[in-house]
Amino acid sequence: MSAKPNGVFNGVTRVVDISIIVCMAAVACGLPVLHGAESVSEPAWRALPLITDGKVNSSWTHVGWGGFVVDGGALRTECDPRGLGLLVYRKERFGNCQIRVVFKSKEAKSNSGVYVRIADGILEQAREPGAAFERDAAGKPSKESGQKMQVSAAREEGPWFAVHRGYEVQIADVGDPFHRTGAIYSLAPSSAVSKKEPGEWKTMIITLGGNQILVELDGQRITTFDPRSPDLPPQKQWYEPKREPKRPEAGYIGLQNHDPGDVVWFKEVSVRRLPSAVAK
Repeated sequence: MSAKPNGVFNGVTRVVDISIIVCMAAVACGLPVLHGAESVSEPAWRALPLITDGKVNSSWTHVGWGGFVVDGGALRTECDPRGLGLLVYRKERFGNCQIRVVFKSKEAKSNSGVYVRIADGILEQAREPGAAFERDAAGKPSKESGQKMQVSAAREEGPWFAVHRGYEVQIADVGDPFHRTGAIYSLAPSSAVSKKEPGEWKTMIITLGGNQILVELDGQRITTFDPRSPDLPPQKQWYEPKREPKRPEAGYIGLQNHDPGDVVWFKEVSVRRLPSAVAK
């Protein structure tokens, strides 16, 4: 037969009994007993300002060619045939933290990226866009301008500074695992592609913890990267990042604009300190 609680006293007695049992179990297991009503709350997200008075917020500085424009409450890539560019958040550098990016692409092939751990010196590149492509009517760069761009990239000029002294979390739903959405571009593969169609908003969470970078796409872990791994693939193309410069654990972040036709929108970039479960 079960006895029903009778009034407040019985309810309190039940709570006290349960508390005693919990404490006894904790002592038996060698666990610390917390006193009082202390609770652990997870860190809140802090949105970085993207738009102010209908314009790109002044906390961001553009490096290289092209730019970003305000479109429907989001930032949209405004690409330039002369080459790629990067919108850098100049107000602070970010160390161990999580970065949440909400974005959508016009097409599956739309190319962009989120840069993290960019070294000091990127802001000075705002005055040095680097070499420019010259293209024919079909949009193909001339051989001569392509050679100049390779030299500029090797010198780490303009946005190429971030390519070689930061890490790009790729946005592009086509390509091999090392060059598709969520991959650490050419360094660590993405294990899955999004099930969402182009034009749908997607959420990417980038975790920076020590040397590691973890990437989640719409709640699914798809990438784990550690630059200390002995299995890093070698650089295969001139436009891929150099392997040797050590990136800082605390660096700038940026949003990339790529070639003409690569249209991507960003409606949120937020940061927070590492949640307790991740920090451990």
